[in-house]
Formats: sequence, C-alpha cells, structure tokens
Amino acid sequence: MSMLKQNGSGAVAATAELTEYEIAASVQTDKGCVREANEDSGRYAKPNDRTLLLNKGTLLIVADGMGGHASGEVASGMAVELVSRLYYQGQGDSQAVLKEAVEEANRLIYAASIKDEKLNGMGTTCTALVLQQGVAFSAHVGDSRIYLRRGGQVYLMTEDHSAVMEMVKRGIITMEEARHHADKNVILRALGTSPEVEAATWEKPQPIQIGDQFLLCSDGLHDLVEDEEINQALANTTGPHEACEQLIALAKQRGGHDNITVGIVHIQPAGGDNSSSSADSQNLRITREVEAAK
Repeated sequence: MSMLKQNGSGAVAATAELTEYEIAASVQTDKGCVREANEDSGRYAKPNDRTLLLNKGTLLIVADGMGGHASGEVASGMAVELVSRLYYQGQGDSQAVLKEAVEEANRLIYAASIKDEKLNGMGTTCTALVLQQGVAFSAHVGDSRIYLRRGGQVYLMTEDHSAVMEMVKRGIITMEEARHHADKNVILRALGTSPEVEAATWEKPQPIQIGDQFLLCSDGLHDLVEDEEINQALANTTGPHEACEQLIALAKQRGGHDNITVGIVHIQPAGGDNSSSSADSQNLRITREVEAAK
C-alpha cells in the first residue's frame, strides 16, 4: 500500500488540466453477515442544475455510524444528509466549505444526541470527496477511507483517526500489524461525540486524470480486504457498480463481521460509455444519487 503525500506537488504527477470528462459512480452498502442492522450510510450527489454542478461539482460520502442499532443509523444518515445540504448551500472556497459542512454536521449531530435520550452517545465517521472542475478534494473524520487507483497502483489518500494509526505514526507497530491489532476499531475522532471536531483535509486539491478511480469505504471493507485486492477489483471489473458488488461479496466471504459500504467514482473521457454508473443493487440498502439542494 502506498500513500499519496499531500505536499503541494503530490507524489503522482498530474497530466494537463482536464477540460471534459464524465463520472461513472456507484454507492452500495450491506449489513454484512453478523450485524442485525446496517448503521452505515452512503451518498453520491450530482446536481441537476448545471451552474451548481460547475461551481460545486459532485459529492461522494461514506459514513459509519456507532452507538447501537437505531442511533448509529441515525448518526450516519444525518451525516450524509447534512454534509450534502450544507456543502451545496455554502458560499466561498469549495474546499473550505466542505470542511465547514462536516464540522457543522458534527455540531448538529451532537446537539441531536443531547436532546434525545435514545440517541445519547451516537456518533459516526464521515469521509467526503468532491470532484470539481478537474480536481478532487476531501474532508475526513474517523476511520473510513479514500483510495485512489492511478497508473495501475492504489494509494491511500486518508489517515485513520484511530488508536492503532497513532501507534503506526510513532513507530510502535507497522501498518500490517495495525490490521490485526486488538484495538484496530478504536477511533479517536468522530462526528457527534463531542461539541467540536476538526475535519482533516488535503493541503490542496488533487488534480485528477482520465482513468482515475476513487474508492471510499467503511472499515467493514478495509478490515477484511487487502489494498491490492481493492486494486485488482478496480482493474478487472466492468465499472463501479460491479466493483462495489465484488468487493462487498469478498468482505462477506471473509466473515462480514461489520456493515460494509463502498462508493466508487471513475473519471472517464467525455462521451464514453457510462452504462456502468448505476447506483442501485438488488437487496442492498443504498442511498441513491440525489439532486443536491439548489
């Protein structure tokens, strides 16, 4: 597994600025093989209004709720709804607006958990990606992830806000040891668990290229599926819809002990075949493509 360094120039050189491209996208979620309910949520938002689409781009969000059956689902559902609405209604620099949307969603989820006793203690991860005018940028809280596949390699684009990742950063354990550590699911940052939270962002937007594939997922996937297996699924399937299905099936074959959510966007040449961009799949609870607030 490699990680793109957000140091200004980036670890992967960008091609010339994109002028025309299309996006194929799919978001799928499954309760897995053990859990009685699905506390994950996902959303792909593409405004119908062309001006809004030009100015704000498309938005992909994955959220992994916690706090029990009802409250975890409420928290993740609130996250995808609030971040989408607040981002498209916000004014100013889009990357800053996305960060503010995630942090404001935290405040609103926390307020809801305090107001309703049944929701006390609820929280959720939130990982959001925007594609806008040839660049990508993100805002991220928790241990859901963003991967980028480019040039035959897959890169981890986010850093887990988790106890084991802190140990990795300090050199106490390796990334491979972190995968199997007893505390691998202990997260240090989430939406809704405290009045304020800081969303992590890239230092600057990442230029995108034709052929790029971004994958967002909850830990129900990346706990059980290796990075190279993600790479192969993205490389060998016909499009985002099939890749989501294949990766979820693989996680379930290995026990599916948690809810599993995968969202994939593929940057394609303008006028290409977009038939694989369906965001629906039978027997999966899925947040479908929505029209963002105008």
